[in-house]
Amino acid sequence: MEKSSLAIVFNYQKTGKYALNVLAGSLLTRNTLREVPVYFSKTMKQLLADIENATRLHKKVIVAWSFYSPQYQKIHKDLTYLKKHCNQKNVIHLAGGVHATAEPLHTLNMGFDYVAIGEGEQIICDFTEAVASGASGNNVRGIAFVSNGQLIKNGKGKAIDLNDFPPCASRYRKYGPVEITRGCIYACKFCQTPHVNKARFRHRSIENVKHFVRIMSAHGLRDYRFLTPTSFSYGSKDESVNLEALELLLASVREIIGEQKRIFYGTFPSEIRPEHVSAKTLSVLKKYVNNDNVIIGGQSGSQNVLNTSRRGHDIAAIINAVKLSVKYGFRPNVDFLFGLPGETRKDAQQTIDLANKLANMGAKIHNHTFMPLPGTPFRNEAAGNIDEMVKQQIVELTTLGKAYGKWSGQLAIAKKLENLQQKK
Repeated sequence: MEKSSLAIVFNYQKTGKYALNVLAGSLLTRNTLREVPVYFSKTMKQLLADIENATRLHKKVIVAWSFYSPQYQKIHKDLTYLKKHCNQKNVIHLAGGVHATAEPLHTLNMGFDYVAIGEGEQIICDFTEAVASGASGNNVRGIAFVSNGQLIKNGKGKAIDLNDFPPCASRYRKYGPVEITRGCIYACKFCQTPHVNKARFRHRSIENVKHFVRIMSAHGLRDYRFLTPTSFSYGSKDESVNLEALELLLASVREIIGEQKRIFYGTFPSEIRPEHVSAKTLSVLKKYVNNDNVIIGGQSGSQNVLNTSRRGHDIAAIINAVKLSVKYGFRPNVDFLFGLPGETRKDAQQTIDLANKLANMGAKIHNHTFMPLPGTPFRNEAAGNIDEMVKQQIVELTTLGKAYGKWSGQLAIAKKLENLQQKK
């Protein structure tokens, strides 16, 4: 049997599933790529088997990876294991995501053949077409690689219009949250989102959202979630809330899916800025959604730390957001980030004090440790550190059921990211 020209194997483990759904869907937008065989490998064992099978059946195999900076060590370990135990002849490992964009040379030195810099929808299509035609992919916009020890970069991938690409891969029944907004005007100094995708909002149109919700509903999906850096910014170009657009979005989805299926909004995998919480926004939410909780980005109980981090809101907004959320029947989960640059012991204690106050009002506290993420203004700052007395108080809150979070494990990850920057 003659081999076909190309197949794609997605490393479809937990770390990059949402992004890979979108990339798989993007391939279906081009007639030249619609028949390219695609594998979704959910475990390392399956990934090994799928690569072996694909190399037997196809002349070239692209293995596509997507991951965040905190995951880079596990990804490096997986890639090393894969190359040791699996046939690599005619296999191309392509990495994308925020870490690859911010640290292309480091990502290539992990063992990848190419990295995608920027938004992946256009890049994956152009790269796959190039490889399928027999070319190397070296000249594709947004692709970087190493040649003779030197990093070669072909610019950055095109910033796309969300309406030009699907938020899912319906042919393969690969669905996740519908991305409704990309980019963020707030540009908090610790966050990769605005610095990878530019500090401006790009919204998916309501008609486009409705189109894909209809498909998802027809395929029997029960729950509908939405991906956005700031939930109440949908339809807005600036710091204001476009209440009309927000309600039209939720009403349109509810009309399509009916009352038996569920809408989750203002919760995982997105959050709400505290200053956007009002009687009007919560009334709209209450009218259409099924979630009984919301996620509010508080980040710190110190106004000095909020200002240094360029958060753009004050402490009073956090308190008011929790008060109103409880009043309207939502349990607020408030994110706090300990160890931010410039945070003193006094600042950290102010955050603990605020956390206790909010917990007594009915909130649950979600604690994190600051990590100096590549590509952010805080990338060269020291890893977040938490004073022992503050740690003890966080543990006490957690023991009482008033807090949760992986802040302890993030301490070690933060230090590794700090060391990564220092080695550059």
